[in-house]
Amino acid sequence: MTQPLPLFIDGIGLLGPGLPNWDAAQPVLRGEAAHAFAATTLAPPARLPPAERRRSGAVMRLAMGVADEAIAHAGADPSQLATVFSSSGGEGANCHSLCEALAVPNPLISPTRFTNSVHNAAAGYWHIAVGSQATSTSLCAHDGSLCAGLLEAAAAMHSDGHAVLLVAYDLPYPEPLNSSRPIPENFGVALLLSPQRSGKSLAALQAQPVAAQPGAATRCDDASLEALRTAIPAAAALPLLQLLARRSAGTLVLDYLDGLQVRVHVESL
Repeated sequence: MTQPLPLFIDGIGLLGPGLPNWDAAQPVLRGEAAHAFAATTLAPPARLPPAERRRSGAVMRLAMGVADEAIAHAGADPSQLATVFSSSGGEGANCHSLCEALAVPNPLISPTRFTNSVHNAAAGYWHIAVGSQATSTSLCAHDGSLCAGLLEAAAAMHSDGHAVLLVAYDLPYPEPLNSSRPIPENFGVALLLSPQRSGKSLAALQAQPVAAQPGAATRCDDASLEALRTAIPAAAALPLLQLLARRSAGTLVLDYLDGLQVRVHVESL
């Protein structure tokens, strides 16, 4: 991808420590209030039937929660939307439980845990819940998962000419995995991206991968938000969310893979 791909943001969903939803988070993101770290509350997905709702793990609650918020803000029909779900590691707690089950002399694996262990579980639950047969991609790019998802969604949108719902999320691991891959809290963000401007469009955006420059990544002024940005891969979206909350134009640089960054230009509408 050598040319920036233009797109429009029609809806936003956000859930993270001290950021309970997009509307409540905006004063913090604008710098009108200091960020206070607080545990992320994950609500059961209202779209799922009661039995599935009870069995839903944290990854489904987080991903579907932010996806629903973005859809609600845009007034979009989720059954018609292609999706990109991006996470650096999926649901670590479920992985931990499977490892524990396999470590005993007579291992027995819960079918529900096995079903929920695949990386596209959140996407699958979402598409079933909204009755969608649109295309879906689930990907992982370690610490670059947010940018990988953004570029994939932009490319898919321009290839097919249809709106794409991007959902990026990360969850903490239990010990001993946490010692090797520390993620302090649950964090999720969803962006409804469209190839055309509409009455719901909040901003125009162009994203382009570029060669990495040391120290070029855009930081958050608030020290607590900056700590989230550097500790949780999905929270790499925070500088972009700050611009969107401020209704400001600007150019950001987001860290991507080794040797790469993504330059994002934002125009408020």
